Amino acid sequence: MDSPTSQLWSKRVLYLFLAMLILFLHLLPLDTKPDRWPFPDFLIALTFAWVLRRPEYVPTLLVAFVMLMADLLLQRPPGLLAALVVLGASYLRSAAHGMRDLGFVGECSTVAVVVTAVFMLNRVILAILSVQQAAFGPLVIQLVLTIAVYPLIVLLSQNIFGVRRASVSNNSIVGA
Repeated sequence: MDSPTSQLWSKRVLYLFLAMLILFLHLLPLDTKPDRWPFPDFLIALTFAWVLRRPEYVPTLLVAFVMLMADLLLQRPPGLLAALVVLGASYLRSAAHGMRDLGFVGECSTVAVVVTAVFMLNRVILAILSVQQAAFGPLVIQLVLTIAVYPLIVLLSQNIFGVRRASVSNNSIVGA
């Protein structure tokens, strides 16, 4: 059986691999025509799902690194969305213990509010700095699709990658 330390590091490497795979697929030129529908932000959904399930698998520095790399590779203003996602993940990390009682609908609602805040703050800050942006309609579509894909990401994370919430009995043993 794997030791807890090796399992921790293997899950961190798995998160980094999945993040780089998402970025690779996003950069892959599959079609030369412009997209009619923006893709959901799988990276934000994956990060928030893992932060709520097992925050120790996605430490803040790893989230910051992955999101900064995404900003650079996707030619977004470097650091802005990364900082907002780190703030959102930190909020979810601190609220994770209280969300066990809310159930999955409460968790999805909370994630939807945080994702909306990240998207809207990003847009407001870029507007304040007079940075040219895409139209508001595609942003709303991407926001809705990101919120809609979150349950699928949670399902895949739990059933395929084994990222489940730590049981209450495990937390009491660790805390003792």
